Amino acid sequence: MKGHIKRTYGKWFLTKVKRAIYRYSMVTTGDKIAVGVSGGKDSSALLYIMWLLKNYSPLSFDFHAIFLDLGWPVDPAPLASFCRERGIPFHVERTEIGAIVFEHRREENPCALCAHLRRGALNEAARHLGCNKVALGHHLDDLLETFLLNWLYTGRLATFTPVTHLARSGLVLIRPLIYLPEATLAAIARVENLPVIENPCPASGKTKREEIRALVELIAQTYPDVREKFLTAIEKARWLEQASHTRQQ
Repeated sequence: MKGHIKRTYGKWFLTKVKRAIYRYSMVTTGDKIAVGVSGGKDSSALLYIMWLLKNYSPLSFDFHAIFLDLGWPVDPAPLASFCRERGIPFHVERTEIGAIVFEHRREENPCALCAHLRRGALNEAARHLGCNKVALGHHLDDLLETFLLNWLYTGRLATFTPVTHLARSGLVLIRPLIYLPEATLAAIARVENLPVIENPCPASGKTKREEIRALVELIAQTYPDVREKFLTAIEKARWLEQASHTRQQ
């Protein structure tokens, strides 16, 4: 088993992750969890944190890393090597999602279709591997940005939930990183030299989410704790807790 845990990691990020897991009952004994890894810093940090939790916490679970091959020239070898060194099972799920989205469908908003297809492929791979849960690398910034996207572009007050039950597939989606800001995950990836693969998506950096991300940064210049205050507000309203018990089709 390669790696170790530094004493400062508890206070820095692990305590917050465990608090989210316990509050929303994300992990129970005997779970087999599929961790979606794209090669981005967020999912690589999630993979590393799940490894720490399995080896250095009372939580008892197994997990499996799944990389979706979208058909682009991306080499997942750094991820495979990272997993091999730590005894993490690693699976590559080959798809034609890139071609479907950008060559066949050519939709004006490719992100929605791509996200839908990726979710389906990841969930199907998870079921195939015998997993009962899927862990995603969404963090606190994602939580706030999704809320603002829904509010400003669709007129809905909504965001994703820490736990989502998928009635049709029988899977449960969990998001253990919702208490951590993106900056913390970037720092973890840098300090631990985690494998990060450049995103080859043609739409990368040109999405509505990028605009919202810039808006959040602008707000944070005046209100530095905007992310934490947002989390406090929706948890005080018990919004996330109530929504997490809603079963999704």
